[in-house]
Amino acid sequence: MNYLIRIFFRVLIILPVTASSNSDRITIGGFSSLSPAQQLPAGWQPLTFKKIPAHTRYELVKDDATTVVMATSDAAASGLVSRVSINLKEYPFIHWRWKIDNLFNKSDATHKAGDDYPARIYITFAYEPGRVGTFKKLKYILGRKLFGDIPIAAINYIWEPRLPAGTIIDNPYTTFARMVVVRSGQSQVGQWLAEKRNVYQDYVRAFAEEPPLVTGVAIMTDTDNTGERATAYYGDIYFTNSDSAD
Repeated sequence: MNYLIRIFFRVLIILPVTASSNSDRITIGGFSSLSPAQQLPAGWQPLTFKKIPAHTRYELVKDDATTVVMATSDAAASGLVSRVSINLKEYPFIHWRWKIDNLFNKSDATHKAGDDYPARIYITFAYEPGRVGTFKKLKYILGRKLFGDIPIAAINYIWEPRLPAGTIIDNPYTTFARMVVVRSGQSQVGQWLAEKRNVYQDYVRAFAEEPPLVTGVAIMTDTDNTGERATAYYGDIYFTNSDSAD
């Protein structure tokens, strides 16, 4: 969805920075510390799209005795987003847990019509003009004229039905976003899985340059392109400064 990037970036501009940190960890989503009776954590803002009337529902629930975010989507799309400011040279590793109930028959990360995922972690990056080459800068300026405020770069960590885990491809709508396949296929559907990615290294692999600051993190379960249904669960999300920290 080509308008997703634009609206996501606009939401980031107005959100408060709410991540908590200690010397080795920055917590973005401390869902497990909350009660299911509460609303979503402060600083996590619904992300909706004017062209999509049906929205994914996000709510805090208990699963395996732990509070998590449950997302349910039926031919719908929306997300939850939190603004942050993270230097990946200091905190390169992102950690999260997720579980999905099903994959999509029509999902295909290589085509616009299949650009739906039962679960994804979406990370955006700052526009730092002094670090951007002339061609990319001109392309970015043109993109802003056409679509409004957009991020200079975004990484989507996705669960995809067919592409092998570790695959990195362009988003079918924009080369400013890359899709990183973290999980693939049906074998672990229905299971809680703990993920850890070196975002610094993934960014370098995806864009062939040093990463700017991280400006936002979102969770998103969307089914508007395929018209299918999905239920997904998201656990705590945090960054760490070493591979051994968890």
